[in-house]
Amino acid sequence: MTTIERVDTTSKADVQRFIEIPFDLYADCPQWVPPLRADVRTMLDREKHPFYEHSDADFFIAVQDGRDVGRIGVLENRRFNAHHDSHQAQFYLFECVDDQNVAAALFERAFEWARARGLDHMVGPKGFSPFDGYGIQVEGTEHRQMMMMMNYNYDYYPRLVETLGFEKEVDFVSTYIKIADFDVPERIHRIAGRVQERRNLTVHTFRSKLELKRWKGRIGAAYNKTFVDNWEFYPLTQNEIDFTFDDLVLAANPRLIKVVLHGDDIVGFIFGFPDVSRGLQRANGRLLPFGIFHILLDMWRTKWISLNGVGIVPEYQGLGGNALLYSEMTKTVKDDFGFVHAELTQVAESAVQMRRDLVNLGAKPYKNHRVYSREI
Repeated sequence: MTTIERVDTTSKADVQRFIEIPFDLYADCPQWVPPLRADVRTMLDREKHPFYEHSDADFFIAVQDGRDVGRIGVLENRRFNAHHDSHQAQFYLFECVDDQNVAAALFERAFEWARARGLDHMVGPKGFSPFDGYGIQVEGTEHRQMMMMMNYNYDYYPRLVETLGFEKEVDFVSTYIKIADFDVPERIHRIAGRVQERRNLTVHTFRSKLELKRWKGRIGAAYNKTFVDNWEFYPLTQNEIDFTFDDLVLAANPRLIKVVLHGDDIVGFIFGFPDVSRGLQRANGRLLPFGIFHILLDMWRTKWISLNGVGIVPEYQGLGGNALLYSEMTKTVKDDFGFVHAELTQVAESAVQMRRDLVNLGAKPYKNHRVYSREI
């Protein structure tokens, strides 16, 4: 007998139960990287997370024989729906034991929640912001998760949702680069130089987190311009920009973040992050008392870099702007940090030109996360 309980997000005990489910489920999984418990707690906090300023969400736990065996979050992103003229619900934070009946009970409760709000499609996994990671992993589960920038799941998860009638909506592919073998042709560097000269473009690299924070408004505005045609796009509010940016900066090395400028306007960017997955695993979801030290130490020891956020505003695409990005990407991963491996994290299949360019430059697809959808 499976029962579904709604999480009372004002109850510390309920929230803690919801948070702990994946920690139990993946306790013996070396590929899983634990999220920070405080981050998940904030997602459920209507007073702290800026998503709730314009949208709504609820959370449910599956209980079987007195044991928590699954969970799901269901979201109504009203800004996304208004931007795309849709009536979509999203599911996120889905975790489940390998039991089809448990999955069916969780999703039926999510469907009821969505139908009661006049929503007619369910899409997911899809979180509270574009930086929460998309999809159920359908390829590459033998590889370790890239921090919390993507989801990780056991290989039975696709079967659980496909059996319930979900079908592919869009894939997000991550590619691997062995840095010693990665270099763009000299022709690309020459094009990048000409573009900078002719288009009056400059590349700015940040030197401190304080400097980076002073630019967050401009970077957020550039994001809202750059990805306007993407499947997942909706315009972020200023509070969402501030919240997301402050969160990302915690794990950032400013020297790995670059922006392309035309005068004072940001027209492109490259966000690189040292992969602190091992530090997060040792922290086991807690910053205190010692988790923060594991993470900070891993920032300097890691041999991996994640490139998660590479883009250029539409009016500079096809005019040499991409060549400038790839040239700077090479300089970033080959800088004096000692990186050996790089991952370009979750590039949507709708970004056809970038996907093609990356493969031509030697990047190898090695993980795939699939966003599913179905009518409800």
